[in-house]
Amino acid sequence: MEKLNQTLLTKMNKTKLTLSIATLIFLVSCGDKQENFDLYTIEKAESRSLELIIDASGSVEAISSIEIKSKASGEILFLGAEVGDKVNKGDVLARIDQRTPSNTLSQAEADIGVSIVKLKNAEAQLERGRQLHLGNSISDKAFEEIQELHSFAKAQLVRAEVYLENAKIALEDTLVRSPVTGKVITRQAEVGTVITSPTAAVGGGTLLMRMADLNKVRVRAFVDEVDIGKLSIGQEVSLKVSSYKDKEFIGYVAKIEPLASVNQNVTTFPVLIDIDNKEELLLLGMTAEVKIKVLDTKINLTVPSGALRTRKNLNFVATLLGLSEEDIERFLEEKEEGEGFTRFIVLKKVEGKPLPVWIETGNTDYNHVEVLSGLQTEDEVYVVPSDGLIRNQDEFKERIRGRRPF
Repeated sequence: MEKLNQTLLTKMNKTKLTLSIATLIFLVSCGDKQENFDLYTIEKAESRSLELIIDASGSVEAISSIEIKSKASGEILFLGAEVGDKVNKGDVLARIDQRTPSNTLSQAEADIGVSIVKLKNAEAQLERGRQLHLGNSISDKAFEEIQELHSFAKAQLVRAEVYLENAKIALEDTLVRSPVTGKVITRQAEVGTVITSPTAAVGGGTLLMRMADLNKVRVRAFVDEVDIGKLSIGQEVSLKVSSYKDKEFIGYVAKIEPLASVNQNVTTFPVLIDIDNKEELLLLGMTAEVKIKVLDTKINLTVPSGALRTRKNLNFVATLLGLSEEDIERFLEEKEEGEGFTRFIVLKKVEGKPLPVWIETGNTDYNHVEVLSGLQTEDEVYVVPSDGLIRNQDEFKERIRGRRPF
């Protein structure tokens, strides 16, 4: 919130500085001899509508993209999609050389035939052995050997069936089918390339292409930490891109990532905004300008942001308005809970003189702040620039007086 206060004061100071510079340049150009510059204005606490729109920018990205790889190794004989093609779930995207899997399947089919015959023979031997054993014609050990041969034949048939099933799967894997309905966004392989399977290669196999569903995309926008607390999941967002300047896209806040990004001492948080893109006008990588309306309401009592003071910057501006240091120190003897966050000082006009009072603040659009307590309607407050801005004004005054060059 202290950063919020700094932001409020900075925005107000920039406005004041611009106006002051414009006034000074006008006076210089006109040869005006006026040397008295107003260091403050007096504004009334009043009702007004506050509107705050957070501006941010980001790029369009796929909510989820899928890497297409082949479970089979070998030479690519066919590729069924180019970059930008839309494919349906189950469509063949690639065909890999099938000679080795086909030969393996033929061998597996032959092996299972042999295993079936062996099992039938073992079953017949088991039945004869059982009869002979009941008549005490063979020993227990001989009958146990017959039983063992029967079990081995059954196991051999099971192994052959599994081998046959795996051979069918391996042959089917030579046809690479689309797992989803979407668009091909990249393609890394060409016909004739020899690829490796991710199930067999340590490096993860050869990437054929990458797909994404563009019917719904997302924008990753970076929002200043001062504003991030005003956002909520599901909040409506307005977006525009350069390609369609007259078209407004509507999205919704899907996620606020917890890890900040710091760039040139500016801390921002990634905000993920989901957008329906059934017309597929938004393409991956487009830059989007984001506007999020977080405040649009009628407030009963507000004051200009420039009227807010903190304990640190009260002394300078208060003395300019005629308050003694003793009065200021006496006022600041007791600390207020929430100072610099929800509690600020304003200089209220009482009987023509400034009187420091604590107020509790609420919503803000950075130009005006909601007053929850401490003031009443029609109360007047002093809007005083920061000490740095006042020093700039004093410097300009000296230049005007001495007609020194800027």
